Amino acid sequence: MTQGIKLSGGYLTQAFGHDDLDAALLLIPLMGIPIDKAVLELTAAAVEEHLCHGDVVHRYLASDGLSGSEDAFLICSFWLVDILLMLGRAEEARALFERLLANANANDAGLYAEESDPTTGLFLGNFPQAFTHLALINRALHIQLYE
Repeated sequence: MTQGIKLSGGYLTQAFGHDDLDAALLLIPLMGIPIDKAVLELTAAAVEEHLCHGDVVHRYLASDGLSGSEDAFLICSFWLVDILLMLGRAEEARALFERLLANANANDAGLYAEESDPTTGLFLGNFPQAFTHLALINRALHIQLYE
């Protein structure tokens, strides 16, 4: 795994030999794969600094060869909640979770899209998106377990 760590930042990268960041890296400990706590802390900090737009998280910003750009993936925002819990930042995790629920990231029926435009809040991608809802439910349960 050391090949996937950016030497100057100490955080995990999207691919070996590249410096690009990807919020999917937050899944590593969520899938039960062991990760050094310091590397996880640096990866979470890098995600917060480079991929967060307000409370929502972009999956990645690097070019993927497709036309256009991706907006914020709501599932990634919920993954960050779990990582904050794992790092002992429970108050921040709960606050982020509550903001994700309150800040119009869902429609009036409580349904979430796959992505949202972080500037306008416009729903993008699949709607409703089951994976986003599953992430929300899992994070609610995890917050209860950590309290």
